[in-house]
Amino acid sequence: MPNSLHSKIAQRQSGILLYGITPPKANNTPEKIAEIAALQIERIAPLGLDGLVLYDIQDEADRTDATRPFPFMATLDPLVYSRDYLAALDMAKIVYRCVGKYAPAQFGADLLAMNDGVSVFVGAASRQQQVSLTVAQAYALRREVNPHLLVGGVAIPERHLVKNDEHLRVAHKVTEGCSFFVTQCVYNVEAAKNFLSDYYYACQQTGTAMVPIIFTITPCGSVKTLEFMKWLGISIPKWLENDLIHSGDILAKSLDVCKGIFAELLQYASEKGIPVGCNIESVAIRKDEIEASLQLVRDVQQMFVANQA
Repeated sequence: MPNSLHSKIAQRQSGILLYGITPPKANNTPEKIAEIAALQIERIAPLGLDGLVLYDIQDEADRTDATRPFPFMATLDPLVYSRDYLAALDMAKIVYRCVGKYAPAQFGADLLAMNDGVSVFVGAASRQQQVSLTVAQAYALRREVNPHLLVGGVAIPERHLVKNDEHLRVAHKVTEGCSFFVTQCVYNVEAAKNFLSDYYYACQQTGTAMVPIIFTITPCGSVKTLEFMKWLGISIPKWLENDLIHSGDILAKSLDVCKGIFAELLQYASEKGIPVGCNIESVAIRKDEIEASLQLVRDVQQMFVANQA
């Protein structure tokens, strides 16, 4: 298919549109999981997406001493959820893999099971986290057992604020086999633009073709969700945090913020010919937050159409 996700990534196109969800909790019965999947298929199928992101959740308690606002609950393996419950959804599935959780033999078997699919490899949450497999080892395994698997990486603009080397990390991961990147949720547009700028000029200097950078945005429906986003390491400027908390309708305000952030990133990237896309993350269970994420999909689609005009 000329406009498939694989083709768009291979051609380094702008305008890739993804939707990200978390698989159901692992303690659900198979019947309940099937019920949840049916609802998600009904909701997602008509959206006109390039792909569905399925997150692999890990406990990130090692990353910070702060108390986790929501308790950690294991979710179904995204590969299992994609294969056994979402087969009827006719679109590319981007299966995340927190590689440190898996023994090499299991990880290799999973890579084979993905066939010619798409995956994003995620490293340890912190240097303190004990891992069974490093990201470098994961890339090597992929080259050995399934070199045709399309692989992406994670980019974290917030990390660029501190270390100023996220563009170098991206460049290194491209040499390891990454063909695209999905960012952590962006609420700090300056951090994202700084990263994009350094990435652009580094590629100009080396004569390297830029790969698609897919920015994640997600609506925030409550102060507690805002605290959880901060706990996850998402950078939210103090002025914006204040505005969200005191807005009177934090969900509506965050929706406007997300639209504004991505519109600014799209304009900046378009001026420089940087291929960018958007991943709308929907990990909430409240109906109003889910509806807000669907509205974001429609809004971003309009931005892409206007950008191509």
